[in-house]
Amino acid sequence: MDQYPASHRPFGPRNDGDRSGSFETVGRGWPRTRKNMCLFFERLLMSLKRLLREVRACRICEAELPFGPRPVVQLANTARLLIVGQAPGSKVHQSGIPWNDASGDRLRDWLRLDRAAFYDAARVAILPIGFCYPGAGKNGSDNPPRPECAPHWHKRLLEHLPELKLTLLVGQHAHRYYLGAERKASMTETVRTFSQHGDQFFPLPHPSWRSGIWMQRNPWFEMAVIPELRNAVRKLV
Repeated sequence: MDQYPASHRPFGPRNDGDRSGSFETVGRGWPRTRKNMCLFFERLLMSLKRLLREVRACRICEAELPFGPRPVVQLANTARLLIVGQAPGSKVHQSGIPWNDASGDRLRDWLRLDRAAFYDAARVAILPIGFCYPGAGKNGSDNPPRPECAPHWHKRLLEHLPELKLTLLVGQHAHRYYLGAERKASMTETVRTFSQHGDQFFPLPHPSWRSGIWMQRNPWFEMAVIPELRNAVRKLV
């Protein structure tokens, strides 16, 4: 049984070129003058700062976190690319910097982004399914993301990304939460059929050390998917 609700969509302007009407799901209209647009973003910025302070003070699942809470997110109102991962690992928990480990190095290579671009919050938002390191299981692998974070925080945070164009769903937990019934029977098939999700979502495998073995078994990922991924990212960052 899935930990997460069946389907979730990022909140922001529609990707069909319509800027005259609705602010999808949020229900706000786009400001029609430069002055109103500036006021709109100023209020959005102040509201986001308050919300991020709430996130960093979050203690919802503190009792379930063996190393204590340390929420790790990266968000700014102007970001056009969103990366939804799984949960911070132990190294990220220590540094407080998202994707600051070998998996992050591999992900940046897939995206063809250097660290300066990747960590520019004005362009790239990073929002994991679980905000804190969940600890490791008996087999040494990290535990799954805590299920409390995404339902409690994602909708509220995504309302502050009015410029969002593309969401990268990195790993099965992100696929499950955002694609719901639209994901395929396996992670491999979900990634293989990435184009079925249009220009809103781009599902990817998690770039852990296991992904190297997976890529050897699935050479189409490097030949067909990564070029499309880099092209999509290059247009936004």
